[in-house]
Amino acid sequence: MKKKVLSIALAGVMALGLFGCGSSAGGDSASGSGEAAGSSSDVKVGVILLGDDAEAYTAAHIQGIETAISNLGLTEEENVIWKYNVPEEQQCYEAAVDLVASGCDLIISNSYGHQTYMVQAAAEYPDVQFVAMTGDFAAICGLDNFKNAFTNIYEARYVSGVVAGLKLQELVESGELTAEKYPNSFDADGNIKVGYVGAYNYAEVVSGYTAFFLGIRSVMPNVVMEVNYTNSWFDIDKEGAAAEALVANGCVIIGQHADSTGAPAATEKLYQQGNLCFSVGYNVDMQEAAPDTALTSATNNWGVYYTYAIETVMNGGQIDTDWARGYADDAVGITELSPACAEGTAEYVADVEQQLKDGTLHVFDTSTYTVNGQQVTSDMVDLSYMDTYEGETLEAIQDGYFSESTLRSAPYFAERIDGITEDAVTQ
Repeated sequence: MKKKVLSIALAGVMALGLFGCGSSAGGDSASGSGEAAGSSSDVKVGVILLGDDAEAYTAAHIQGIETAISNLGLTEEENVIWKYNVPEEQQCYEAAVDLVASGCDLIISNSYGHQTYMVQAAAEYPDVQFVAMTGDFAAICGLDNFKNAFTNIYEARYVSGVVAGLKLQELVESGELTAEKYPNSFDADGNIKVGYVGAYNYAEVVSGYTAFFLGIRSVMPNVVMEVNYTNSWFDIDKEGAAAEALVANGCVIIGQHADSTGAPAATEKLYQQGNLCFSVGYNVDMQEAAPDTALTSATNNWGVYYTYAIETVMNGGQIDTDWARGYADDAVGITELSPACAEGTAEYVADVEQQLKDGTLHVFDTSTYTVNGQQVTSDMVDLSYMDTYEGETLEAIQDGYFSESTLRSAPYFAERIDGITEDAVTQ
């Protein structure tokens, strides 16, 4: 498994709903237990944010917390202290200490790069619970009051891939997409080309783009995908340039794991210029940026986790060390299907989503992909965090599928499967 070595902000999405409560990664639902000290309405939540509501990822977390507060009968004025635009530096630790001094019972940060500063504060204040969203070493750091959380966003990416696959199927069956009309959109073996704009080549992105590809291939088996990295979570120009390069190479669908509208906007522009191309976004509905080409976006419902976490603290309980939830708990989904989607997409997708909810469909079913021409029967994952915290090396293949986000909340699927190529970083 590739280990993350940079301080990064993981791309998130607008919270769409609020349902149920969470548990440890892959576990059963659980709510807080025990008696709180004083009235539950006295709970104080400190929130350390990488950006503010002008940036989609942070805005998603803000909305999720606001929804949770409303659901639990609390108020922002009395129960939440916000720290905006906190960089992944010593300022994060200072913000956390200030929130402890302000009486916070729960302190949450929303960026991966905040994690090392949050654990520093957690070690000094054991009576306060700390959550580093998207983090990856809570279970091995030795602190009972330090937690990580993520979602099973790979499930939503798979579903968004299904949407894309249905669009390709429609284009082929209608005769609009043929090798004669668009020879550059097919490889030498007759496979249709699709593209993906990725931020970094870390496991989270690899897990996401693989899920997207497998979703497409569940509908259209004859596809290949090229991934272009930007080395940035949010860069409109780089994301747009990456999308343009992929379309120039013949890619018909452009997916993304990046925070801006750069890729959808570029796809829309190229479509208006006569190119056959459509986009699948991330975070939010991209139809405003790409009214003719946006199909849907994979998205998180952060309010599900925040309701669980805050309610658990209100009840005097301990938040799960690792929390990861998906379709079964309405923690992930896709945005509204656009008019550009293939006819019958809604019904088809509803069936796929139900299979994910009831556990009859597994995104990383090992019968659906190969690595170097071989089916994967074993995939050992090292859960250590660099040389700082030693973790176990565990088998991720269970019952014929790679079990993502069950050994910890943060994704760890890092296999490069056949059919996907990674290109040079877009400068």
